[in-house]
Amino acid sequence: MLRPVMVSSAAVVLVAASFSPSAAAEGGAPPGRVVIDVVAVNGSGCPAGTAAVAVASDNTAFTVSYSDYLAQVGLGAKPTDFRKNCQLGLNVHVPQGYTYAIARADYRGFAHLERGATGMERASYYFQGMSQTTSVSHRFAGPLSDNWQASDVTDAAALVYAPCGVQRILNVNTELRVSAGSSDPSTTNSFMAMDSTDGSVNTLYHFAWKECP
Repeated sequence: MLRPVMVSSAAVVLVAASFSPSAAAEGGAPPGRVVIDVVAVNGSGCPAGTAAVAVASDNTAFTVSYSDYLAQVGLGAKPTDFRKNCQLGLNVHVPQGYTYAIARADYRGFAHLERGATGMERASYYFQGMSQTTSVSHRFAGPLSDNWQASDVTDAAALVYAPCGVQRILNVNTELRVSAGSSDPSTTNSFMAMDSTDGSVNTLYHFAWKECP
């Protein structure tokens, strides 16, 4: 099970990775190269050309970076801006003889919440044709004006691996919500962002690997 830990598709860009996160591999990352193709992108949080995917050079993880993912209420906000979401369809090409699961997901961003306002980040992922994982939510309360981070960790016994020898799309769903609560939206603005204009803020998905029989 997932455990929370607080702490046009062609326009989506696949970029080379320059990071080396710590390994989350059950049996060690495989040799060879992992390639991820973005085959679908939908949602108000990821307009065309605003999301990018990069694979770590050591095959332990991949990142998704956003440049226009912001939910807000109050001054300057449209009525629909309180909720933003994004669904990515990823075709993960792995070295022959291996399969993978998502062991941990780290979400990051910046939030400015007035006193009385609240924010929420929610995420889930699942393989095409398989049951969707339970969505895990993280809630934040104002006053807050700082970077935020939330992590979802899957217990080893509950890891769901992609079927061996079958190519399945990995669907990654995320959502941000902001509520004015008891704050005054006519005089204040509260927002929660999961975006990265300089590449320093992104979501990080850690692989768990195993060899196919």
